[in-house]
Amino acid sequence: MARPLRFRHAPGRWTDGRVRSEVFDPLDDNLGATSRQPWFKPPEGYAARRFDVDNGDTALFCWSDDGAYWLGNTETPSSLWRTEKYGFDEVPNPVADWAERELLAELHDQSPWLEPYPHLSWFFLPVFLSKDGRWTTREFFEEHAAGFPDADRGAVLDFYEAFLSTGVFDDERETMAGKLGTSERLDLTRMAATMGEFHAAKLLVDAGYEAVPEIEVTTGHSIDFQARTDDESEQPLVEVTRPLPPNRRSAGTPSAAVRDTAQTKTDGQLAAHAGGVVLFVDCSSFPDDDWFAVKDGQPDVGHRPAVVYRMRPDGSVTGYTKGTVPLELDTLR
Repeated sequence: MARPLRFRHAPGRWTDGRVRSEVFDPLDDNLGATSRQPWFKPPEGYAARRFDVDNGDTALFCWSDDGAYWLGNTETPSSLWRTEKYGFDEVPNPVADWAERELLAELHDQSPWLEPYPHLSWFFLPVFLSKDGRWTTREFFEEHAAGFPDADRGAVLDFYEAFLSTGVFDDERETMAGKLGTSERLDLTRMAATMGEFHAAKLLVDAGYEAVPEIEVTTGHSIDFQARTDDESEQPLVEVTRPLPPNRRSAGTPSAAVRDTAQTKTDGQLAAHAGGVVLFVDCSSFPDDDWFAVKDGQPDVGHRPAVVYRMRPDGSVTGYTKGTVPLELDTLR
């Protein structure tokens, strides 16, 4: 599985002739491509070209006296193979801003339904225009409502746009957006599980916590979140799991689906950590009847403390807890 979009930095002196001979000509020879002026003005002090590949791929290249930057969802020319890769927040801001303008315009031209959602478009841009996952990631939101059952796509996109536009994960965009994956195969289970982490973060943020992702612990694992407040003595760790509804797994009942999925997590990562982690069980993939059965029965999940809940695109969340949960979750009903 390819990674999300990243820049390559090629130091040294670049000229129009070198760009043509070492970047464009190999791309054109192998795949067929057209070299064009970029759609938007390049960064101050840089020259730039846009390469439109015959198979629908795109590459951007800009250069100055101090080196060049390549960003593309296509085959990388051999002249750039040994160059270092950098995220959008690791290159000069003018370069990142220009590249994002170019790619966002392309994204909205190809998928105009995303244009009303500027922050969602920007946040997931590294996967929405990745080499292998640019169609599957968009299909997940457009055709499958990002894993919400019986939900209107517009309501779902509004939900994520409102949450992401708070800037909650702007500084961790590469990490969090990359979890959606860049596979040519649409994997609804994995993608929905990824969105479960965003739901957990929203539950924490709405309760007044800062949700800090990917906390490394002494066992060598990473726990999904730490819920931080100004009180440094209270910094609970949170691990998230998202069970499939019964109609998409072998478990025969909603309660069994919850128990089985939680058991996988508790027998593995949480067992190695030896306690001290709150397990969040996100049942947002469950349709109404299945969720009502879980909420009414309140099955144990094999780990305490635990929070079992379902979130809907209107932001409402219902659920229950097991054990003494060291979090004040006032929005949980």
